[in-house]
Amino acid sequence: MLSPALMMKMRYIITSVLFLASVYAGNCYAQSQEDFTTISPPLTFSAEKNEEDETYTPKKKKEKKNVYYGLKTKKGFTTRGGGDREDLVLFNYLKEPQQTDKYVRDIYWYDRDKNQIRSRGFDPQKGVLLHGPYSVRRDDIIIEEGIFYIGTKHGRWVRKTNKDILIDKEKYYKGWPKESLVKFYDPNTRTRIREIIPVEYGYKEGNYFYFFEDGTRAVTGEYRYDERVGKWTSYYKNRRGRRKREIQYRKDPDNDKFVPYIIKEWNTAGKVVYDRVKDKVLEQ
Repeated sequence: MLSPALMMKMRYIITSVLFLASVYAGNCYAQSQEDFTTISPPLTFSAEKNEEDETYTPKKKKEKKNVYYGLKTKKGFTTRGGGDREDLVLFNYLKEPQQTDKYVRDIYWYDRDKNQIRSRGFDPQKGVLLHGPYSVRRDDIIIEEGIFYIGTKHGRWVRKTNKDILIDKEKYYKGWPKESLVKFYDPNTRTRIREIIPVEYGYKEGNYFYFFEDGTRAVTGEYRYDERVGKWTSYYKNRRGRRKREIQYRKDPDNDKFVPYIIKEWNTAGKVVYDRVKDKVLEQ
């Protein structure tokens, strides 16, 4: 019979091998950009305006008041900052609850309790989703402007200084930066997504997804400034979303000294076969 110390060493070796294999496999997902396309149809450079390139402008024909993309909204406002740097935030929000995109990281909503706009932790009991035009004014200058679609940034967004000087301009498609890359299992019909790599300003930024052919998740995680951060999870195929392995990556994207480690592993039956916390206690 093997001693407890030898068993722990063997488990450590096995875990290390599995970890390296997982890291290698994960890196392979994002190595090649062949067969990738942008998250939405490529922009054209014709003289005609593309509605996704522009902030929302009401059409001349009669339309229902405060209705955007077919959904009714109400106007709201709040302030942020103080003194000479106090901004007036004008926004629209949905009158009726809507299902948010579970794959988009940043969902913008108005928190009634805190009287502020938030982008994480949406709670329909505490606030409402932003939908429609959005602008931030400092004195008489609009320093930020864009439009929301069910809590996600959509179309063109611009930011300026209080001297009306353009800082940056970014284009989104229902929460995804337009630089984001997507690969399909069926590239001709584009109905079955294989992989989504979030890209913003040339860096991987946001939620990453890799899917099996049946549409269930294979790998999920988050990028910040081109680095994997937080907990990444891989799943078994044909197991109704059953987890396979969780790996902890750095919380701070600038922390190059952090060494990723396996948090927990499960077998195909859903039984835990490795738990870093419990195994550490056992080892001591």
